[in-house]
Amino acid sequence: MAQERGAGLARLLRITSLIEDWILIVLLAAMTAFAGTQIILRNFFDTGISWADPLLRTLVLWVALAGAIVAARQKSLISVNVLLRFMPERLRVGCWAITDVFTCVISAILTYHSIRFVLIEREAETMAFASVPSWIVELIIPVAFGVISLHYLIFIIIHFKQLFAGQQQK
Repeated sequence: MAQERGAGLARLLRITSLIEDWILIVLLAAMTAFAGTQIILRNFFDTGISWADPLLRTLVLWVALAGAIVAARQKSLISVNVLLRFMPERLRVGCWAITDVFTCVISAILTYHSIRFVLIEREAETMAFASVPSWIVELIIPVAFGVISLHYLIFIIIHFKQLFAGQQQK
């Protein structure tokens, strides 16, 4: 039974990883295509798409935050781990667990406040570009921090299981 749950969780994580990767790929491809199109239109036809520049700024934000989600999933966010190399395994796992808790809490706080920000923007009814409301463009912020928070919640569970599994073996 527990093995089936573990396999189900592993499958779910693989699927979400695939979805995250594809979202990043699509956003990066769209950003490259719009930038290339804009360059060609400006240099060869003395014209351009009026809303392409704000869209490109938006895509940069979305690509950066989608990249942060992938980096969080891979535990590749910025960290200083010089001391961890010299620690015993159990202490290292404990440090990772503490770091995971801190990152999860900060990401959750950022999620909450970015949701508030998006709701304020929705009430203000400002437009980002081409009749697209600003709040839609900004939705990536709470989504990204929420997903990062979930990734670190999973890491917390994994590291605490490792810590307690080591205690039970003694």
